[in-house]
Amino acid sequence: MELTLLGTGAPAGLPEPDCRCARCAAASGPEARAATSLLVDGTLLLDLTPGPALAAARAGQSLGGVRQVLLSHPHDGPALEVPAGLPSPVRVPDRQELALISGHRVRALALDAPGTGYRVTGPDGRRLLYLPPGAAPAGTPLSTPVGTGPATGSGAGPHTDEPRDGVDGPYDVVVLDVLGRPDALARLREVGAVAATTDVLAVHIGHDVPPGPELHRRLAAAGARAVPDGTTLTVGAPAGPGTLPRRTLVLGGARSGKSLEAERRLAAFPGVVYVATGGSRDDDPDWGARVAEHRERRPATWRTEETCDLVPLLDSDGPPLLIDCLSLWLTRTMDEVEAWDDTLWERGGATALAERVSALVAALRRTPRHVVAVSNEVGSGVVPATPAGRRFRDELGRLNSRFADECEHVLLTVAGVALPLR
Repeated sequence: MELTLLGTGAPAGLPEPDCRCARCAAASGPEARAATSLLVDGTLLLDLTPGPALAAARAGQSLGGVRQVLLSHPHDGPALEVPAGLPSPVRVPDRQELALISGHRVRALALDAPGTGYRVTGPDGRRLLYLPPGAAPAGTPLSTPVGTGPATGSGAGPHTDEPRDGVDGPYDVVVLDVLGRPDALARLREVGAVAATTDVLAVHIGHDVPPGPELHRRLAAAGARAVPDGTTLTVGAPAGPGTLPRRTLVLGGARSGKSLEAERRLAAFPGVVYVATGGSRDDDPDWGARVAEHRERRPATWRTEETCDLVPLLDSDGPPLLIDCLSLWLTRTMDEVEAWDDTLWERGGATALAERVSALVAALRRTPRHVVAVSNEVGSGVVPATPAGRRFRDELGRLNSRFADECEHVLLTVAGVALPLR
């Protein structure tokens, strides 16, 4: 199966007409994107981009062989431009299926938002999933019974001999709104519809994320990628070496966006365990408000554990861990080893803390889990007035350095911008 992405942008394109935002101003060259449209094997067109014939010509393709045009957007979606000679666009009813004379089979999937998703199976058995912007499969993908009759369209006919029950393995390629609905990708991973071998392509890209390196960095963290308009891919061919790190450390100052960055890096993965090292403080309303803010923006499918006992979590197999944060872990650990008292620090507190840090770093080195950890970056200029304050500053700097040594990715967030350090 061959797939040509005639457009990869949001319905309004990128840059948006008459938009003067900084992100639209930077969207030029390969980062400029027309509305998303996919041409499959030169015979099936999924959605229409403005000037589709010209877009196909720029990609070295022709629309002359197209026998079916399918729409995925809601009925009140963007206006359509249908070139002369193309079949009239149609929408396949949910849970119904059509078979094309080219040997392609298309099944319409019900979604949790307006629009229609399509599963396309090529004559070679390769499988493609395409979702419209802002949508995810309703319920469990691929497990809904097919409709009672075939959809109609050019070259369409019934097809009923394929198994319907359960998820029948991962797709070869998934094309969806990764940035707008990372939870859709998480859901597909959870049911096995997306595996390590699946090529995840981000489309419907608008100006919510800066184009260029930042766009591609965020997608890589989700195990996805974006390609320029006009790119032709062979479905099932290797997409290149994976860039998904197993261990990531996100550093930053107060309100720098470090926690949001860490959460974003795991938003496309199911069953994340959020490890809150700060615990609860019933006598501190401000702390309670901060905790509530974090909880409200986390996906409902994530599980929270309030603990500083990180080594057993790192040593056990399971879903990804988000540890927020190491500075609070250090505070609690320094409490336990009585590191704040100068005399007790000299008599054994320093040794006890070093042993705890070494155990944590060793567990991170051997962990089988996907880990994203958050920590504060302190001591960039102000010298604490007390020995205990200087001790905490120094020990946090050492902890961050040792933790970073074991991480494939290290980022520093400044003013909401994540700067890759490694």
